[in-house]
Amino acid sequence: MKLRMLFYCMCVCFCLPVVLFAQGVPGNVVVHEPATSRKYIGSPSLAILPNGDYVASHDFFGPESSEWQQAVTRIFISKDKGKKWKQVNTIHGAFWSSLFVHQGELYLLGPDRHHGTVMIRKSTNGGKTWTQPTNKENGVLLTGEFHGAPMPVVEYNGRLWRPMETAHGPVLQWGKRYGAMVMSADINADLLKSKSWQVSKSLPYDSTYLNGNFGGWLEGNFVVDREKRMWDVLRVDDKSSLDEKVAFVEISPDGKDMKFDQRSGFVDFSGGSKKFVIKYDETSDYYYSLVNSIPEKYRKEHPKRNPASFRNVLTLRRSKDMKQWEDVKVILEHEDVINHGFQYVDWLFEGGDILVLSRTAYFDGKANAHNNHDANFLTFHRIADFRSLSK
Repeated sequence: MKLRMLFYCMCVCFCLPVVLFAQGVPGNVVVHEPATSRKYIGSPSLAILPNGDYVASHDFFGPESSEWQQAVTRIFISKDKGKKWKQVNTIHGAFWSSLFVHQGELYLLGPDRHHGTVMIRKSTNGGKTWTQPTNKENGVLLTGEFHGAPMPVVEYNGRLWRPMETAHGPVLQWGKRYGAMVMSADINADLLKSKSWQVSKSLPYDSTYLNGNFGGWLEGNFVVDREKRMWDVLRVDDKSSLDEKVAFVEISPDGKDMKFDQRSGFVDFSGGSKKFVIKYDETSDYYYSLVNSIPEKYRKEHPKRNPASFRNVLTLRRSKDMKQWEDVKVILEHEDVINHGFQYVDWLFEGGDILVLSRTAYFDGKANAHNNHDANFLTFHRIADFRSLSK
């Protein structure tokens, strides 16, 4: 079995039964859910509290979950820099949600279910208790059908920005139903009030893109380029090639309009058919991303496989302009493409390190995960001294 690890943490689990099964799982096990439960670990999100504690969240998806009715999200806290974790709350009615800290307070933002109403909650005690949205004055932000992932909520130019997607159609099919949009709010506004949030127009799916191979865009990143232009950089579904792409959708300066040029907007990006996060590091003057790349050996072994189904390799990459990227290091790798994956990672800079929270599919000592997509672990990792890494 081949496994690469570039972090110093040993595998630790808070629940004793998992210790017996998870000794080979890389990183620190936050929580384990056996594949037999038919509830799978989804939507990792990570935040650092003002006191230095870490907060992690995940939701459940799968046939035995409540993702289509009232999704369940669990909250965990670590007081020892990610070595051990303790569950402190279970939230009913939160899915695909982002944790973020703003002006010293912790928030959770996302739909209440699969393609649900967008809600926001606030915690003043590190995630132990949360406000409960019931109307547009206390956390119900957008009613209708919306899609997302735990994408970063970014502060820029006096506002908070959070990309999402409408899920209204016109074609009610995965990928094709999603329209790119962005929410934003003044940094001094009451974030629990619906009227504090502005929503851009939505750009829908277009079947003519990529010579008819465009399957949709989703899970966008808010990023700012060297010229101070704002972009929603989205995952792109294209099953016709293992050469993956992302879409650069420009956000107007006032945050109300979205614009896409199909001639220049699709950019080659290894890992672009799976969820990824792009962040700018001021110290090194690079943009960084952690992606599920497809190294050449796996391309040769599985030349006809859907590129979105390769999740067994997690690679740190960097770029000066977000257009030309270079590999820094393979962080995690397992030789099994079918049942192992390190995916949907949320991550943060902390000094010279990168903190990573992964939706991990891995053999638990008794059984494999259902597949590489349907994860059975939530794991925490630390990439130490990331700026000094090399291939």
